Amino acid sequence: MANDHYYHVFSRSIAKYFVFNDEEDFLRMIELFNLCRFLNFNYRYSMYSQLKPGMQKTVFDGLITENNLYVEIVAYCIMPTHIHLILKQVSDNGISKFMSKILNSYARYFNLKHHRTGHLFEGKFKDVEISKDEQLLHTTRYIHLNPTSADLVKKPEDWIHSSYNEYIQIDRDGLCEYQDLIDLSPAQYKKFTNDRKSYQKTLSLIKHILIDNYTG
Repeated sequence: MANDHYYHVFSRSIAKYFVFNDEEDFLRMIELFNLCRFLNFNYRYSMYSQLKPGMQKTVFDGLITENNLYVEIVAYCIMPTHIHLILKQVSDNGISKFMSKILNSYARYFNLKHHRTGHLFEGKFKDVEISKDEQLLHTTRYIHLNPTSADLVKKPEDWIHSSYNEYIQIDRDGLCEYQDLIDLSPAQYKKFTNDRKSYQKTLSLIKHILIDNYTG
């Protein structure tokens, strides 16, 4: 993967196992997104989480320096069995290093919580380069509509474990860098996304039917 290029990155749990089950789980991964994008975040999250809030702020403020990123996060969606991200690689092998840190850290947390051992996610994550601005825009919509396509919520803004509410500015304190990439107002982006909601859900249903009925 090349620096300053954008990629749609996807990682699924082993055997589609539900690895995000409650608010604590989803928040844990979002916090890992936030912290592990920095080159000089050298704590284990379990150690960082035990720091007092004031010390956590001091550590985080120290991370925010120039030329200190593995990746920039453009968009994300955490589903019960998998995660989607759109990432810009900033430093050499940044995406691979970032993904390794978040997946390994989350697996340690999950295994400890559920008294299990072993891998949690399928092999290496998958990635697809995004080469055009229009492709990037449509990919953000695709991942933000995942929860409605899966019938988890009726409206994408009701799924709080994605970056959609940053895009429509319900959540103004987000971690995504998209403002110079998406040439739509929040209202326009909301319409752009919802105009595709029914169609994407239909495509998702057709895909599942085809897979379920495939006999090889």
